[in-house]
Amino acid sequence: MNHYDVIIVGTGAGGGTLARHLAPSGKRILLLERGGWLAREPQNWSTADVFIDNRYISADSWYDAEGKAFQPQIHYFVGGATKLYGAALYRLRREDFGELKHHDGVSPAWPIGYDDLEPYYTLAEQRYQVHGARGEDPTEPPASGPYPFPALSHEPRIQQLSDDLAASGLHPFHAPCGVMLDEANPPFSACIRCGTCDGFPCLVHAKSDAEVLGVRPALEHPNVTLVTGARAVRLATDDAGSAVVGVEVDHEGTRQVVTADLYVVSCGAANSAKLLLASANDAHPNGLANGSDQVGRNYMFHNSQAVLALSREPNPTVFQKTLGVNDFYFGSDDFEYPMGNIQMIGKSQADMFKGEKPLETKLAPGFALRDVADHAVDFWLSTEDLPVPDNRVTLERDGNVKLSYSAANATAAGRLYHQLKSMLGHLGMHPDHLIPRHAYLKTDIPVAGVAHQAGTCRMGTDPATSVLNTDCRAHELDNLYVVDTSCFPSIGAVNPALTAMANAIRVGDHLLERLGAS
Repeated sequence: MNHYDVIIVGTGAGGGTLARHLAPSGKRILLLERGGWLAREPQNWSTADVFIDNRYISADSWYDAEGKAFQPQIHYFVGGATKLYGAALYRLRREDFGELKHHDGVSPAWPIGYDDLEPYYTLAEQRYQVHGARGEDPTEPPASGPYPFPALSHEPRIQQLSDDLAASGLHPFHAPCGVMLDEANPPFSACIRCGTCDGFPCLVHAKSDAEVLGVRPALEHPNVTLVTGARAVRLATDDAGSAVVGVEVDHEGTRQVVTADLYVVSCGAANSAKLLLASANDAHPNGLANGSDQVGRNYMFHNSQAVLALSREPNPTVFQKTLGVNDFYFGSDDFEYPMGNIQMIGKSQADMFKGEKPLETKLAPGFALRDVADHAVDFWLSTEDLPVPDNRVTLERDGNVKLSYSAANATAAGRLYHQLKSMLGHLGMHPDHLIPRHAYLKTDIPVAGVAHQAGTCRMGTDPATSVLNTDCRAHELDNLYVVDTSCFPSIGAVNPALTAMANAIRVGDHLLERLGAS
């Protein structure tokens, strides 16, 4: 491997998007991905393989606060976590960029405002082919342009749900979604609107993920090189500790060092912190860029609940993720604090229950699980997780991630759950049957469910309280950037992927200027 202008570690929503943005510059770019290409195979669409056998979950072993090992639900592939995400591509609300008071604490302000990111949101929506409809969501921030593609239509049961919500005085909206579906011209549509999208890899490459719409377009340029099976072990600095001079890489069992002018870390909130902490040296004894002792701190991953309501009538919906409700995002008449977002998730299937709660469902007859799935209308409730310094990533003695975490803002999460439950009788559901999706039991998303992770390398203007400046460059190193959800000072209550994509493009413009490229 030769010297490069830019090395990007990680190819997910941050790194993959950044690579595409930098690629036309002609600058020499190296992408390092610890995983490989996710295989296109029939198992992509097998519920049993994906949810019971965990075919695509990594073999990593992390530790909780008590030192107990667990397997995180994390994916190492070209495209990162976006390979199995649900492609819900929301903008943060304008208010999310300012300080917000919650029942259980305060969500801090970002050092940049919504208006700074808005043009990049618009560009990210175009590049990731987002379908949506402006003007339906009462909390929607202003946009400089329409969605590039029309909203996905609701199937009949979800349309009825939308109508019932509207009749009760709420404002349901078509959820912004990144799938390459052309409903006006089905024979030429890449997406076939199947039931194996949310949580599955897309066999036909019709999901707007960072491999298909980030890395692959970048690799069309001869100046971009991708190396898979390449795990970044540590970053080396000059003697003064003011600049990175190389990345030590374990490439299929062989150690080597690669060098560049600029280095971008985009491994996900936990692993980006891990890499910086593992790169401690004499100039940075507590980890790279960690003079503030903020690297690894303020880990967030949403207070999320996957729940199902039992419809009085069967729900034959195939692609369910077309509807959202934000009427309670900033509170309600009887609760003055933010509660969060309600959206649909992928339609329940019996094998999903077996994978999510194998012991509890082992003796359940198959027809019983199928009956529940056939009548299920599935919701995802997301409440903002507040940044707490002691919710943090550190390194265990063996060098693996230790994740210490206690849920914040639980009061608002509970209120959102009960808000939905109180509405069921008016929505054609059994009012006493709002069931946590994890097979009948009241189970929130556990610490192993790291899909919406953020924080750990927050950006800010004060080097004493942040890791990165507003360009996502480390305060303490001139040529080190972190471009993923690690930089988030707060997480809001909607899916973070589009914000990571938009911010990567914003930082990309800064890097192009620094490189003297257009």
